[in-house]
Amino acid sequence: MYLRPVRFVDTPVGLPDGSVARLAGGMLWFAAYEVRERGGGRTVVPVAGFDAWAAGLPLEKAERARLLHRRITTSRAPLTLGERVVRFDQPQVMAILNVTPDSFSDGGRHVDNPAGAAAVGVAMAAAGAALIDLGGESTKPGAATVWEGDEIARVVPVVERLAAAGVAISVDTRKAAVMEATLAAGAHLVNDVAALAYDPRALDVVVASGCPVVLMHSPAPAQGPHGGNGYRNPLLDVFDWLEARVEAVVAAGVDRAKIVVDPGIGFGKALSDNLALVNGLALFHGLGCPVLLGASRKRIIGALSNEAAADQRLGGSVALALAGVERGAQIVRVHDVAETVQAIRVWRGLRDAALVAP
Repeated sequence: MYLRPVRFVDTPVGLPDGSVARLAGGMLWFAAYEVRERGGGRTVVPVAGFDAWAAGLPLEKAERARLLHRRITTSRAPLTLGERVVRFDQPQVMAILNVTPDSFSDGGRHVDNPAGAAAVGVAMAAAGAALIDLGGESTKPGAATVWEGDEIARVVPVVERLAAAGVAISVDTRKAAVMEATLAAGAHLVNDVAALAYDPRALDVVVASGCPVVLMHSPAPAQGPHGGNGYRNPLLDVFDWLEARVEAVVAAGVDRAKIVVDPGIGFGKALSDNLALVNGLALFHGLGCPVLLGASRKRIIGALSNEAAADQRLGGSVALALAGVERGAQIVRVHDVAETVQAIRVWRGLRDAALVAP
């Protein structure tokens, strides 16, 4: 069984008690669930009638429905990242900072210049990014695997400088040795495109450090982020994969409150898959974790805009970030920080005004 929040409203003010629910403690309220089951149809259940509906289900299904409802409506705990506390009662921006020669969007800009890269990261934080996501290996299709020693040499000097400046740091890596080195240098969070399933030691490193972690979906992480053979139903298949991965990571000793989930837009997915995932993003709140959307400058934008080059995808990137926010994404991972922060501030102004409107 799957529950997707639908029928969002501008404000709960003036509505009957119990007619809407708050999504994960954030700034969105919804009035119904779309209920789906494998091999079955879709049913819409109003929030006001949820308890009565669940009571009429067989025991196992009722327990599943109540678990999903509880996860969807429970506030997400903040993450403590060094000197910074990242709260999820409003959307947050994660800034992309690459120190690779071959990233699809900004490859080579900060290679062999840790001071310059760190200065850019500090500027991104000043522009409103809650944390900086630092990567030393490209994950674009066809990119070569980087030896962990080279990856460490690229990212650790930047981590040290960012940490000294008091910036919250996420490290985008799938290698345990890189995780260890960067956490020791002052990084606060691991963002793994393989959901700790590429390197056999990665999960142990995260458990031992106690750091938060982003688990991203990719169809076959041991083969690389763009493997896999397609989907029967992209939304439900990705949910199932992430649910199993979250449960495995929790069982290994990671606190669920320190896990962020990412559906992996563009990783082993066709355009139709990516569109389905963005449209259905609210479903992933049933995992009980903050949801991250990373769609900035990705192929989905070029496919919908006359094959616009990666550096010509600002409008599409902001549109996707706001689409994610409207569906409950607590973190949006972006290249264009100032523009995205501005868009979200305007969005929040509209939400605040709706809450106090007569």
